[in-house]
Amino acid sequence: MARTDRIAQPWGARTPYGPGEPWPVRVDTRLADGVTPDQVERWAQSAATLHSNGDGLDIAVKDGRIVGVRGRAQDRVNHGRLDPKDLFGWQANGSPDRLTRPLVREGGRLVESDWDTAMDRVVRRTKELLDEQGPSAVGFYTSGQLFLEEYYTLTLIARGGIGTNHLDGNTRLCTSTAAEALKESFGSDGQPGSYTDIDHADTIALFGHNMAETQTVLWARVLDRLAGPNPPSVVCVDPRPTPVARAATVHLAPKPGTNVALMNGLLREIVENGWTDQGYLDRNVVGFDELRKRLDAYTPERVADVCGVPAERIREAARLLGTAERLLSTVLQGFYQSHQATAASVQVNNLHLVRGMLGKPGCGILQMNGQPTAQNTRECGANGDMPGFRNWENDAHMAELTRLWNLDPLRVPHYGPPTHAMQMFRYVEEGSIRMLWVSGTNPAVSLPELRRIRSVLAQERLFLVVQDAFLTETAQLADVVLPAAVWGEKTGTFTNADRTVHLSEKAVEPPGQARPDLDIFCDFARRLGLRDKDGGPLVPWSDPEAAFEGWKKCSRGRPCDYTGITYAKLRGGSGIQWPCDERRPYGTERLYADGAFWSDPDYCESYGRDLVTGAPLEETEYRAMNPSAKAVIKAAEYLPPHEPPGEEYPFSLITGRTLYHFHTRTRTARAPQLQAAAPEVWVEVSAGDAASYGIEEGDRVEVATPRGSVRAAARVSGIRDGVLFLPFHYGYWDTDGGFEPKGDGRAGNELTPTEWDPVSKQPLFKTAAARLRRLGPTGSPAPAPTTTASAPVPGAAVPATTGGGAGGADEESHAYREEIR
Repeated sequence: MARTDRIAQPWGARTPYGPGEPWPVRVDTRLADGVTPDQVERWAQSAATLHSNGDGLDIAVKDGRIVGVRGRAQDRVNHGRLDPKDLFGWQANGSPDRLTRPLVREGGRLVESDWDTAMDRVVRRTKELLDEQGPSAVGFYTSGQLFLEEYYTLTLIARGGIGTNHLDGNTRLCTSTAAEALKESFGSDGQPGSYTDIDHADTIALFGHNMAETQTVLWARVLDRLAGPNPPSVVCVDPRPTPVARAATVHLAPKPGTNVALMNGLLREIVENGWTDQGYLDRNVVGFDELRKRLDAYTPERVADVCGVPAERIREAARLLGTAERLLSTVLQGFYQSHQATAASVQVNNLHLVRGMLGKPGCGILQMNGQPTAQNTRECGANGDMPGFRNWENDAHMAELTRLWNLDPLRVPHYGPPTHAMQMFRYVEEGSIRMLWVSGTNPAVSLPELRRIRSVLAQERLFLVVQDAFLTETAQLADVVLPAAVWGEKTGTFTNADRTVHLSEKAVEPPGQARPDLDIFCDFARRLGLRDKDGGPLVPWSDPEAAFEGWKKCSRGRPCDYTGITYAKLRGGSGIQWPCDERRPYGTERLYADGAFWSDPDYCESYGRDLVTGAPLEETEYRAMNPSAKAVIKAAEYLPPHEPPGEEYPFSLITGRTLYHFHTRTRTARAPQLQAAAPEVWVEVSAGDAASYGIEEGDRVEVATPRGSVRAAARVSGIRDGVLFLPFHYGYWDTDGGFEPKGDGRAGNELTPTEWDPVSKQPLFKTAAARLRRLGPTGSPAPAPTTTASAPVPGAAVPATTGGGAGGADEESHAYREEIR
């Protein structure tokens, strides 16, 4: 039987099932060419790290190297299925340009060194800055791809040891709105729903969530429901004709930046038609009366005018949402990275609160994550929050945390909100942060307004430490580069978007002198001499399992309680959903089933913010509003975007992801099948706009905003007129052409503005005003999003690149840094 081409058919074969039935098992496997299952020496348990779904998988090992993967049939998340990035991305571990030794900057160039020299430089500069300026001179910017144990250790070092308020992660770019929306409605982070709600729902609504490309296994679950008996209705909100939109019962394609107006219009129809659960509202919710008043002005006709969506289609979508007996809603970047991000996402929560659709099978909300361990950064306090979902404004919470860490209460800064990433880079730009430690991420490609970010990172006065597996665009600018082990080369746990905790076992040794991130952080703490108030080591552990046990103590009694989870419990079976404790030893599938929310003023993670200004509520205000620990409905007025299209820039530009790449392609571009499927950046333009500009499929075009320009092939699609789409993954290195400091202008974030949501502080990547011009024809069309021609065979050699290790690092980093300056 022929094997399914998982590049051309990314969701695999259908296994239909009906409502209430278990999702059938389908085990996906991919081994390197020439390796058969009986030649695999052992399988190491793990889960996927190239998306946020958390697919359980096993890693195949032969002769001390990774040779493939297979899905875990018993895992609750994927029932054996794997994403194309899971099936092929493991090849990046064996890439010849892995960093294998520390690099230090000498005479403007990066040269190979040893761990003692590299760490001594880092520790010496840290001590100098602590003596000269104090803790606020040091900042840490981390990832959404490390393990829980590593985030918690970093948080302990940064907040408890050094005492800096400057710790955040690139999860600020993708998941901070999810956290804030949940806090605003329920008092705390934590996804109310479960992936299993797909098995029961009669209506599934996806708000700005292209599940088909960002979480392909979860979309396969939806496709299997659609192929089975009594399929659910699907409502899709997205300006693009994504695979989700093509499968939808109703597709709403609003103008970018108008999500709040659309949500208010949908809510108005639901309230006006009496599709609400008044008993649920009376028992469990505050704020409904204010919402009802605010919705009066949002008639379908007015919303149609604002959003560019037909009024009848708004009514049709509202009817599906309002009459569903089991409604599941998911939200992602189309809301999170757009204008009024938190306000729009909170309205999705409001939809479920007015309908009483929480805590029952098929009735849930998933404010999704964009990265595999984004949830852990939030739990552990590595992304601008406090560990264990503690409230930095609650003195009792902070006293509890410092007792746990055995520190003086004044040692952990909580004089103001933890610094968010966008503010951190502004502090670097202004010179108050003089040392920045970047771990597992590539801000020189992923942050907005890249020309500015490159100049910030290249400053002479900044001491930049980069901890990564490859010589990324950011590492090229560093003063010290620390080679890190990656997935499959270290042990740890991580938690997906529906609170499922997985264990990832070490399968092989890291290359050369590369070390696990946990080892690097622990070494730094030891060399810096960080101590608790009794003189003992601040970080008392040195291995992952001990770090996990330390985290469990921190989580005890908090919403994200891990105390019932052990490594032994996670081995051999499925992932476990927190909270998991003595009362719930097998985990918790859905939250808020009994109307008991984590919103008590003495327990909640946040007192909330004004959805328009972002101004925080005082504790007294919150207590007066919600003394009885109910869910909170917050209304929001629609405001126009700050950078609307105009005469000079007539288009709205949105950036986003493609199925075959993850973030800045650091790993996926080193898997030949994935790189061949989407080798170059493209611009998606509507058929109407293409005709107006004389553009045909594959023509070379230029997209420009006030901040820069990108040149790429055109892809003509059914995207709404006046909107352009650009994937953000593509930076300035090639698998076949080496590293180019400026390139042809292909990084999407050359064009995006330095602007963020007032509540979540998440950058807005989907509201830039842009212009378009045709440059000329090209020889081949832009690749289709879910097909590719003759992709390389599995197990093919990964193309070599320049830079990394000893090969070319000094020459290219010197040229790059000098070019930026």
